[in-house]
Amino acid sequence: MKTLYLDCQAGISGDMTVGALLDLGVPLDHLRVELAKLELPSGSYELSASRTERLHMPALKFDVAVHDHHTHRHYAGIDAMIAASGLSDQVKKQSRLIFRTLAEAEARVHGMEIEQVHFHEVGAVDSIVDIVATAICLQSLQVEQIYASALPLGSGFVETAHGRLPVPAPATADLLRGLPLHGDCGPGERVTPTGAAILVALAGKFGQQPAMRLERVGSGAGGRDFPDCPNILRAFLGRSTTEQRQDDDIIVVETNIDDSTPELLGYTMERLLEEGALDVFFTPIQMKKNRPGVMVSFLCHHDQLDRLSGLLLGETSAIGLRYYRADRIVLQRQVVELQTEFGSVRFKQVLDDDGNIVRAAPEYDDCRRIAREQKLPCRDVMERLQCAGAVNL
Repeated sequence: MKTLYLDCQAGISGDMTVGALLDLGVPLDHLRVELAKLELPSGSYELSASRTERLHMPALKFDVAVHDHHTHRHYAGIDAMIAASGLSDQVKKQSRLIFRTLAEAEARVHGMEIEQVHFHEVGAVDSIVDIVATAICLQSLQVEQIYASALPLGSGFVETAHGRLPVPAPATADLLRGLPLHGDCGPGERVTPTGAAILVALAGKFGQQPAMRLERVGSGAGGRDFPDCPNILRAFLGRSTTEQRQDDDIIVVETNIDDSTPELLGYTMERLLEEGALDVFFTPIQMKKNRPGVMVSFLCHHDQLDRLSGLLLGETSAIGLRYYRADRIVLQRQVVELQTEFGSVRFKQVLDDDGNIVRAAPEYDDCRRIAREQKLPCRDVMERLQCAGAVNL
């Protein structure tokens, strides 16, 4: 797969992202032609890109000179403009997703419905261009998956349309929840709301650089120099060398319970799995005052953390949770339907790094259904179907 790894050790913003992607080889003229399909007011902006340095590190600086200073743009208007444009379906989908991610964060921060959200500098022409240009460049580079490094938290204050705000700004802080952060940087705004929204919307995995065959490296410059590190975003483009064995960045959530019934715990497990938890499991533990208890654990992706944690707290007697990031490696899996002596049955197949099927097992629910319908021991049904699955390896 065509893989993009964003090294965000110094931070990320919309213009840094576009600069890094242009530096990977996307022509600026191509960007101009595609952005014209947005049908923003004629002459409302002008694009430029120039070579520069940040602490002696070469990078490409992308700039949008705005001539139409429209101070307020509502989320609905921006979304409708992108949807009605002549851009490709993929560019429209990614652009709208980034803006919706940003609007949802603003809505949470200000305690309002998403339809009421209006943007100041984020909704200005330059940020609309940054977000849509990012999606255009990703399509031009044929990027299929995006990884990103840990992000710098930053510190100090930033001047915004809402006044002087602490770094990270409220919307940025909301977007950073569940993502890996580091404090190995000096003061200043290192991650902007637009940069954070691009990552949350499009980057499926965070952490170390994945195994990949590197093809090109691009660097996008930030707007100013920082004394502690070069203010650049580096983009590594290549192809994954582990197509089937996938790195997966997940969250592990745990809580200890000693005052809940088995029925409620069982129901909670069902609800968590129904709502998309990757796995749920119970571990017997010994708690305070010699009470036997249960540690309830579930695995999820970053964007599921708040919703599933709320479900667990609502369905059990837990009054607190702990969570931490974990890396895992999973083999590629697929579910196929095979014709057997019992009719059509679903099998889960596991593939190795070369795409070969190494094992297959019938789905338990299908085995149970057949056992009841045929009035056979479930064990016998599973064994006979296992043999049928082995024939198809």
